[in-house]
Amino acid sequence: MTVQEKYLKIVDEVIEKGPYKPDWVSLSEYEAPKWFRDAKFGIFIHWGLFSVPAFNNEWYSRNMYIQDMEEWKHHRETFGEHTKFGYKDFIPMFTAPKFDPKEWVKLFKKAGAKYIMPVAEHHDGFQMYDSEISEWTSVKKAMRRDVLGELKEAIQDEGLVFCESNHRVEHAFFMGHGCEFESDIKQPMKLGDFYWPAMPEPDNQDLFSPAPPKEFLEDWLARNCELVEKYKPSMVYFDWWIQHDSVKEYLKKFAAYYYNRAEEWNMKVGISYKHDAMMLGTGILDMERGHFSEAKPFYWQADTSMAFNSWCYTEQNRFKKSSDILQDLVDIVSKNGCLLLNVGPKADGTICDEEIKIMEEIGEWMDVNGEAIYGTHPWRVQEEGSTEVVEGMFSEEGRKDFTSEDIRFTCKADCIYIIPMKQNGEDIIVKSMGENSKDFHGIIEEFTALGYDEQPEFIREDDRMIIKAPFVKSDKPVVYRMRLK
Repeated sequence: MTVQEKYLKIVDEVIEKGPYKPDWVSLSEYEAPKWFRDAKFGIFIHWGLFSVPAFNNEWYSRNMYIQDMEEWKHHRETFGEHTKFGYKDFIPMFTAPKFDPKEWVKLFKKAGAKYIMPVAEHHDGFQMYDSEISEWTSVKKAMRRDVLGELKEAIQDEGLVFCESNHRVEHAFFMGHGCEFESDIKQPMKLGDFYWPAMPEPDNQDLFSPAPPKEFLEDWLARNCELVEKYKPSMVYFDWWIQHDSVKEYLKKFAAYYYNRAEEWNMKVGISYKHDAMMLGTGILDMERGHFSEAKPFYWQADTSMAFNSWCYTEQNRFKKSSDILQDLVDIVSKNGCLLLNVGPKADGTICDEEIKIMEEIGEWMDVNGEAIYGTHPWRVQEEGSTEVVEGMFSEEGRKDFTSEDIRFTCKADCIYIIPMKQNGEDIIVKSMGENSKDFHGIIEEFTALGYDEQPEFIREDDRMIIKAPFVKSDKPVVYRMRLK
């Protein structure tokens, strides 16, 4: 019996004796776990072999083999011809002498994150964990450390929720361009080879393009089973290509297996997916670099990076402002979502100063205002203001700057939180809170501005509430807590 067959047998046995079966009808019994519903903010970690070249973005392994890409030219000028220095030759350079998982996780916790999602394997096929299935791992090569295992221990020691992401399925075609010219990627290849299967890259959005080999898809399922068996993550994140027709059978089997295992282990888990890879309600829908424009009745996740241009560290990274990230967090939470914010450590294991600064500023804000985020749910009105939120994945480039007229609302227990996206001493007008409002007709017992000793004044006119707080001056969201009788 091969290692893959061992794990595929586990999948079948767990499905056979568990309540979940590999079909959407059975999987629709799934409910998003309370820890996720309450967490609202997590940290994504893109750290892998692509961190060594640190050029442009985390797709370096693909792009360096495409002859009209900037990475192709950079690679030849910096490292040499592809026949002499291929992507695999970065492995001995990935020694990560300064990697300290405990320090990373302390920083993430200080930022206010409640769950942490390291990438276990990206499209390049290099596994950042201890695997029986492959020789191409961080334990057997490179820094010779179980990165995922060490991070899990540090994450749980800090009382945070450990999750993992797997981007393996795109590896089916990710290295295929290397076969188009003389390089270190050569056919024939077989299961177990680093670059295998290196099939021609299809239209990435074609649901019915040529399928990967059956052997690859079985290996994909086995790898994901191995990750669950060894590391017991509370969430598994998949990237986009799992919606492909050829993957559906294996994805349903994984979901049934994982949810059944969680029942056995008394764990509350989730699968994060994109597009319509899973039936709505059978997992947690993820919006990459984008939002919904209105509140949803289901729990969802938005994931984005601190850098505009990349998920991993590169020397070209352009970083966002913490104020913009916090405004997006507030917008997402007000619409029933969670934000998964990515950090991209350097190859040596350190985190760059720009990302440290962003996380420290987020943490300072969360220390004061976190009660308006954690464990909250949308109010009957989720937003006011004229600034349009562009809906959809990859919509960040269309993001417009918020003003003090843009307000979001969250609720928890006996409180409604009124959250202007910024304020510079001006009055805040809340149209939903007027005396004759159809949206609010309650008794206000307490009205405070979180983080300020001064007392704000509020006036309720027929068609609006006016909040007067000239002492508030912030480019970040401001939280007014309104406690009801």
